[in-house]
Amino acid sequence: MLSIRSISRSFNGHQALKDVTFDVHDGLMTGFVGANGAGKTTAMRIILGVLTPDSGSVEVDGRPVTANDRAQFGYMPEERGLYPKMKVLEQLVYLGRLHGMTGAAAAKRADALLEQLGLGDRQDDTLESLSLGNQQRAQIAAALVHEPTALVLDEPFSGLDPMAVETTLGVLRDVARAGAPVLFSSHQLDVVERLCDSLVILAHGEVRAAGTREQIRAAHARPEWILETDDAGFVRGIRGIEVLEFDGGHVRFTAPSEADADRVLREAIERGFVRSFSPAIRPLTEIFQEVVR
Repeated sequence: MLSIRSISRSFNGHQALKDVTFDVHDGLMTGFVGANGAGKTTAMRIILGVLTPDSGSVEVDGRPVTANDRAQFGYMPEERGLYPKMKVLEQLVYLGRLHGMTGAAAAKRADALLEQLGLGDRQDDTLESLSLGNQQRAQIAAALVHEPTALVLDEPFSGLDPMAVETTLGVLRDVARAGAPVLFSSHQLDVVERLCDSLVILAHGEVRAAGTREQIRAAHARPEWILETDDAGFVRGIRGIEVLEFDGGHVRFTAPSEADADRVLREAIERGFVRSFSPAIRPLTEIFQEVVR
């Protein structure tokens, strides 16, 4: 398990991180989300040892992280860092050898990764000749070539089309299933909600929420219901009911109590056919907007 404990960091009087604490569990994909300037990249660079915290620590399995630990981490920065004029396979092999792999082992691993990521037929092309999406996939392969013990990815899905996201996700899940903790940041909250096992929400350098999707939803639950009927417009006229979404026969609303929600259901039944009525599950995008205010 990768643990961040009470990390703080300032730059020229501006505090980028304030007592940040969270865990990235083995075998799980943890989404790291926050607006621009929230401190995500700073936290990731501290985990990798690129930056030193003013206070706090990074731990692996309950002990301080060492240089040897970090040498086995995989990291993909938001800014692409590969050599544009070098062939894709050639530089993956080079990076693998820098991590102590033999040339043959690095070539075998790189070839397998490129096939998995849909770049098998482009391995002898230079990086700069690839589309931006394919360059992103090559960058992900570079973070994985040495079979890392932990993986830290800054915006790995940026620039990828939906099919490429699914392909990349399959590769990353293989890494997690092998036991490595995986931390990835993303501005695409819909992608994070669908892909991550757990979530850390950062705002103004502070952790505002952390846990599994279910834990975060439970911590920020509200008494909401969804009604699907022929015409749900009547709900807007019921005292004490707040309508959150309305579209003809669909309405999502809050009610002071279950009894009040039942009152809405009874009236809907009296008015006509009810297709469905159930408690609402709040989307993480809505919770995110609430906790970062």
